[in-house]
Amino acid sequence: MKKLLFLFLTLLAAGSIFQACDNTKTYAEMLDDEKDAVNQFIKDSAIHVISQAEFERDTVTDVSKNQYVSFSSNGVYMQIVDRGSEPDEMTNLVDTFASGDLICVRYVEKNIATRELTCFDVPLPDYMSATQYYSTPGTFRYSVNSTYASGIFIEMDYLWSYTYNNTAVPQGWLAVLPYLRNGAHVKLIIPSKVGHNTAQQNVTPYFYDIWKMSKAKS
Repeated sequence: MKKLLFLFLTLLAAGSIFQACDNTKTYAEMLDDEKDAVNQFIKDSAIHVISQAEFERDTVTDVSKNQYVSFSSNGVYMQIVDRGSEPDEMTNLVDTFASGDLICVRYVEKNIATRELTCFDVPLPDYMSATQYYSTPGTFRYSVNSTYASGIFIEMDYLWSYTYNNTAVPQGWLAVLPYLRNGAHVKLIIPSKVGHNTAQQNVTPYFYDIWKMSKAKS
């Protein structure tokens, strides 16, 4: 009887382990889930996707048509709401971002898979009393060479510091800077591979409404 009971418990334990292993998704399956979440978000948000080739003709996304450009190299989707500063009237030069710039960012971040608000440093109606959330913008140092761009937060906003506590700027943010000018407003869909560490670890895509990217005042 004891032998039968032991055998039963052993089989039960083995079955539980097998089920647990069976429920563990592979990285490839997690990437498929991420892709499905992004596609559903695009559908639910009535986003009109244009190709990078189409975008490169004039580097404009038509906000009235809710256009986003899809970058095939990194999976980022971008809508330029406002490119930023206009050319200087005297010199006709534009104030673009360059290596070494300190850049302040005001943003709203949402988890695309769950649609939850996850991080922000702008005044939102439901959080007006929590002034520490938006009192200070995130500020990072932008560095770029011929092959690679990087960004390191010199000062993290309150929620980014509390939630992620990581100074690396998402590569997806940096990838769009060449198309923007000082003071730009842009919306982004960032897949996990070019997101922050938490996004990469959990294979989670994020949506960003970056209200303003601007050079820090010296």
